[in-house]
Amino acid sequence: MLARRTPRGGVALFLPLRLARVAQCGLCQCLLPTIGTFARGTPRTSADGILGRTPQRTSSPCNSSNFVCPQADPLFPSRHRALDNRLADRFAERSYRRAAIEAFGGALRIPTASYDDLGPVGEDRRWDVFAELHQYLEGAFPRVFAALHVTKINTYGIVLHWQGSNRTLRPVLMTAHQDVVPVDPATLADWLNPPYSGLYDGTWIWGRGSCDDKSDLVASLQAIDALLEQGFEPRRTFVWAFGFDEESSGTEGAGHLAPYLEDCYGTNGFAILLDEGGSAYGTAYGGDVTFAFPALSEKGYLDVQIEVSTPGGHSSVPPQHTAIGMLAAMIVELEAHPHPTMLTRESSAFRTTQCTAAYAPEYPEHIRKLALEAVHSDEALEALKRALLETFPVYDALLRTTQAADLIEGGVKVNALPERAAAVVNHRIVESSSVADVQTRMADVLRPLAARFDLTMDAFGRPLDVGAGGTGGHLALSVAFGYALDPSPVTPTGPEDPYQVFVGTVRGIIGGSKIHNTSHSVVVVPQIEVGNTDTSRYWNLTRHIVRYSHVREGDRYNGFHTVNEAIRADGWLESVRFFTRFILNWDEHL
Repeated sequence: MLARRTPRGGVALFLPLRLARVAQCGLCQCLLPTIGTFARGTPRTSADGILGRTPQRTSSPCNSSNFVCPQADPLFPSRHRALDNRLADRFAERSYRRAAIEAFGGALRIPTASYDDLGPVGEDRRWDVFAELHQYLEGAFPRVFAALHVTKINTYGIVLHWQGSNRTLRPVLMTAHQDVVPVDPATLADWLNPPYSGLYDGTWIWGRGSCDDKSDLVASLQAIDALLEQGFEPRRTFVWAFGFDEESSGTEGAGHLAPYLEDCYGTNGFAILLDEGGSAYGTAYGGDVTFAFPALSEKGYLDVQIEVSTPGGHSSVPPQHTAIGMLAAMIVELEAHPHPTMLTRESSAFRTTQCTAAYAPEYPEHIRKLALEAVHSDEALEALKRALLETFPVYDALLRTTQAADLIEGGVKVNALPERAAAVVNHRIVESSSVADVQTRMADVLRPLAARFDLTMDAFGRPLDVGAGGTGGHLALSVAFGYALDPSPVTPTGPEDPYQVFVGTVRGIIGGSKIHNTSHSVVVVPQIEVGNTDTSRYWNLTRHIVRYSHVREGDRYNGFHTVNEAIRADGWLESVRFFTRFILNWDEHL
């Protein structure tokens, strides 16, 4: 038993979980029997008080001295076992399903869109719709807003505090966001049901936010309400924080919530943070193995504006290169020099590869073999990188800093030479790099073009000597929109880290679900989030951040941020069950 001291002097006890380790033999048929093969019959209460099942391992010819991607045993409530069973019965009731789906649909009917050009709260009236959502949620979940301590931050940020009886334990933080991406009016005719209808057609729940992220928001409230209804009184404190501009800047929502939470609970004051993210769980690699994909890190973020300023004039007497032509050449030069791909043993991509190679029933055997050898061989590591890029195109985005010229402007009239042309290049920065690295590299790539076009140049506030007289004009590189973010810290995954409680919860909830084939093995595979969530504001609150939405593959009708956003009702209700189990497991895992 390890004692961990809280930032304010209390002591939190963290019970280590047993790990079902997997031999690193590189053969699927050799690895699979060692996971998820449990004796049928009565669950067993282990010595640490966590309800589990005794694993039955088959003999294996693999070398068991090395192990990859260990999996915590499925975790079930022990002290709260009777409560967990009552909740299961409650969730199965038709009346509960109808009421939960209607509550969700009501939230979807409120168009809480966040826009990139929103002004501060209190100055821009477009924020006012969030007051309507708050009024609705407080009416739909009166028990939650009466029993928990509610704090509003920057008017529309919501913090719910459920005080536990043991104040020495670090609280658990769960987050979601209230806002949705706007609906393009030009796409309205393409929606099968109106985007803010909240319609339930007997299978699907339709509406913007049904997948991102009112699904997690309302499921969290449903979970709290169900626990309150059953008389649950936590020993550990639980906190929920709901931002309201995650889809734009995050400045007004999580940007204000983060300092409030750090002030109240301390730096590294939370045991774990669970937010949206990851990939849908399912049989991504065929066979009878279900994979769940939480994200334990995020790429960094940087938008760079390239601005070319040149003398104007009449277009009938043009120079050899206009500002637009120079800008176009610079974009071509950047695309001709993509950032290099890198695969290191410390990277999230390497961990993802090791896990999938170890457990996937259908996986290229040459990559499986290379993954095993790459643990110790640099030559095999380089060969593994090449094989991944050739076989799985998505690795091109995972293994490098990506760059994409997404915005461009220039010129005001067809017969006037443009005096200014600008573009914005978006970067998602790989773990081994940084904002500073990307800025330096971009300046180095474009410096020769500045000299070629006789442009003076400054990059991110620093003048650069490119050996040009400046007769052609000026090139300026700057951070667009004033926001830049280094890659996130990576959540620890050691055998005694909080992550293992999450893994055990996921394996237990999927394996015991009535809508799943319970004969399937369940494997939790950490990955990197290529986008960014509100957690980018919360790094000071805990080292243990998990980005995961409990959604099964096929339960999103058409994904998110697009037309016909909808979620399967049965799948969404499973997320309510997941949240309650997560809370109960953490309340026991002291």
